[in-house]
Amino acid sequence: MTEESEALVRSVLVVANPTAGTTSDRLTADVLALCAARAAEVRIHRTTGPGDAAAAVTAARWGTDGHAAPDMVVAVGGDGTVHEVVDGLTAPGPAARPALAIVPAGTGNSGYKMLWSERPWQEALSAVLDGPGHGARLCGLDLAHLAETGAKVFLGSCSGVIADALRVARSVPLSGRDRYTRAFADAADAFTPYPGRVTVDGALLYEGPTVLANVGGGRFRGGRYQVLPHSKLDDGLLDVCVIGSPVSPREVPELTRHAAHLGLPGVHYGRGRRIVVERLDGAPLCFEHDGNLQPPGLARLTFDVLPGALPVWAAGTAVLADASAREPA
Repeated sequence: MTEESEALVRSVLVVANPTAGTTSDRLTADVLALCAARAAEVRIHRTTGPGDAAAAVTAARWGTDGHAAPDMVVAVGGDGTVHEVVDGLTAPGPAARPALAIVPAGTGNSGYKMLWSERPWQEALSAVLDGPGHGARLCGLDLAHLAETGAKVFLGSCSGVIADALRVARSVPLSGRDRYTRAFADAADAFTPYPGRVTVDGALLYEGPTVLANVGGGRFRGGRYQVLPHSKLDDGLLDVCVIGSPVSPREVPELTRHAAHLGLPGVHYGRGRRIVVERLDGAPLCFEHDGNLQPPGLARLTFDVLPGALPVWAAGTAVLADASAREPA
């Protein structure tokens, strides 16, 4: 796709999660107003529970909701909401797929940051709706397919301490990124590495005590932690970072905050089309994908890349580079 898309957005479906971590009725109203000022048709679906966002987007693509398929779906929520919207956009159906845009309203909002850095959502959505020359681009985003479950992974999947932090976060009385920051620190303080192995395209990348193995996708986790700083949206490959012995779990939050883990003994970084993450003692892996902690049961995870599988709106290259340079430390 070209750097500046020439396709104007005329029809918009807003999918809003009213229970997302930092959402509000005012936020949803502001999103609708901004879209209505620029698009010919805007409609909203407020989610009612798990799986509802995916079902609504699938129905919109098929036109079974009584409307023509939209040009764009705006996900208002966190990384979990975005994951469900992606499920709907990539489900079997018409060849044409609406493009995804994100308004961050969750805890970490790593998916939004991957696409727009720290640019305010109002500026990002306006750039998309205003058309060519306003700093937005339409690109084909690579996804990961988790063979064991069939899930399509938008942002990334991580075993170990990052996944455990989602469990801890349930009892942290904070909101937004601060909630995950506290949970990550608490989880790291108590974490015991597991015996693991990671292969990339059939070649061994690492085997030994494992603090985390992150496959993706997105550069950030929890909105602040640059676990995969070299990852690109559309290079047709998955990145993987393994942090193992001798790195202490307690060091991981601060190291990954500044991407200072790369190059340390015990840190292994790779890139490929198929990545396998295993736990070797027979116990199930603690893992998440797209901000959703997964039920225990799997000791092996197989990720295959789906190149360019999802049309998404993101910042133009120059805009994204400038915003990244201005990110707070």
